[in-house]
Amino acid sequence: MLAKKLKNYNIILASGSPRRQSLLKDLDINFSVKLKSIEEIYPDTLKAAEITDYLAELKSKPYLEELSDNDILITSDTIVWLNNEALGKPKNYDEAFKMLNSMSNTHHEVITSVCICIGMKKKTIISDTVKVFFKELKEEEIDYYIKEYKPFDKAGAYGIQEWIGKIGIDRIEGSYFTVMGFPVHKLYKELEKL
Repeated sequence: MLAKKLKNYNIILASGSPRRQSLLKDLDINFSVKLKSIEEIYPDTLKAAEITDYLAELKSKPYLEELSDNDILITSDTIVWLNNEALGKPKNYDEAFKMLNSMSNTHHEVITSVCICIGMKKKTIISDTVKVFFKELKEEEIDYYIKEYKPFDKAGAYGIQEWIGKIGIDRIEGSYFTVMGFPVHKLYKELEKL
């Protein structure tokens, strides 16, 4: 299938996220992981998917000069969008608590963008938005989750695949995998075009 089509390409995933690595592996694609640190700063005029599009592309820039024509670089970014505001990764317990408490008994959007660079000649950015509905979360549930799962590496301070997702999410409208941080259905479709 897709793995056969891509056998002449060198796929590089520029992400330290174990979830993204696992989801890409689940597509039966061979890839390597390369990491470079980058400051994730974006203009404050950007809204919603504009932010993740911008950051996914920004993350690709340190690699571009190293790419050959048969390299495919994949970078990605995810945010939680609530009340016209982007929730990134919490810096500490208090930030995580505030984020989760603000999502209690309401819905928010999770937006993930992926930037695909084929060598230096072609760049495509795709994004996907999912609505997530949380039940009313008790303060002790939020406290337990933060202390046990330490979600400081996750946008919006939660992982849908973790305890809080299992007990707290009523429903989602869209792809579960986009909420995990990778819209694999859209990525697969894009890579199939090659």
